[in-house]
Amino acid sequence: MINYIFSLMNTVTYTALLGTLDMTASALGQNLLWGKIADRYKLRAKLVIAGESTAAASYFIVYQIHKSLLDNQANFTAGLSLIIGLAVLEFFWSMSDVGWAALLTESTTSKTRGGIVGTLNFIASLGRMIGINFAGYLCNNGEGFRQGTIFYIVIIMLCVSATIMVATSKLTTKTSEHTEHNNSAEVTQKAVTTTHNKKIYKWFLISLIVIVMGTASISQVFLLFITLPNGLAATSPEMSFILTAYTIGGMAISLMCGWLADRTSRTKVLTAGMLLAIAAPLFYNLAPNFYTMAIIYGLSGISFWTIQTVGFAFAGDIIPEDKRGRMFSKYNTVMALSWGPAGLLIGAPLADLQTKILGLPACTAYINTFYISSIIVALGTIIFALKVAGEKPKNA
Repeated sequence: MINYIFSLMNTVTYTALLGTLDMTASALGQNLLWGKIADRYKLRAKLVIAGESTAAASYFIVYQIHKSLLDNQANFTAGLSLIIGLAVLEFFWSMSDVGWAALLTESTTSKTRGGIVGTLNFIASLGRMIGINFAGYLCNNGEGFRQGTIFYIVIIMLCVSATIMVATSKLTTKTSEHTEHNNSAEVTQKAVTTTHNKKIYKWFLISLIVIVMGTASISQVFLLFITLPNGLAATSPEMSFILTAYTIGGMAISLMCGWLADRTSRTKVLTAGMLLAIAAPLFYNLAPNFYTMAIIYGLSGISFWTIQTVGFAFAGDIIPEDKRGRMFSKYNTVMALSWGPAGLLIGAPLADLQTKILGLPACTAYINTFYISSIIVALGTIIFALKVAGEKPKNA
């Protein structure tokens, strides 16, 4: 999609808006609207169904507008229509993210949550890898987007997903009624527990913001680094091999880290993932060939998906039941910082500052940016260790 939009607009800046606007729209939708609706009306599966259905309809509308502009040879506007249209789509589709997070938490227990989340992340990573390769084949130098083939396939898959959720929710929905008899002592204890857990969650999110911004800030810089003529000079197939190693590393660890976190300690597994996120970028410049770089970048995939998988389970353990929609919206927003804003706000400016103002060679500037990324992640890890790891969540 990014390559296709760039071919229409011929500007990196506008093309880079794709991930950033999507993330912003998703964050606004989840935090301003869908999280509150999920908690107030206790909607879970219905939000998923509505989100998938709305996304399918929106993809169709966005493509029709895009095709109309292409037919009128307004290529720049056609590219802009995709960027803006997909951002609007993401605003409504994000209701599905809130529904899934709350539904998954309510369907699991603290003893099984990590393993189940890890398994689902493994399936998601596998699907992503297959989807990327399939989309690459269908793209056909942009014809897959121009002719709508890719859009229509996505629409069909979203409709199937919504249909399966409709059928599943009807089979599993049970009406449960229970009477609560809360005396003043129980109410007070619940309030104390909620306050304690919310404090832990606040610092957990703060540490995650720093860590995710640090790790994701070098995503674009890394792609430029491995293609430098005086570096690895990676070809397109070699670049794909390196990026695939990242996904495979994430897939493998998703199955293990969730299971391990259920049986040992969430904070210990999270800390291990954070330490690996600090270490991996320090070795990027030491890789003598793309095979070695693939192994090192695979470690980065392991670190990120460890944090993603166990972090979700940890959040599910401490979020109060009546605030799952709103508080998971915040968690989803933090993780979405890896979509593009981190590189746009941190990594790219740091690299440009060194090359264009300080006059450093590109290779040196990129390596320095990797070091700064590790420092940022280290700061987030310190916050986690001081404010989160030592605190034990209370059960309501």
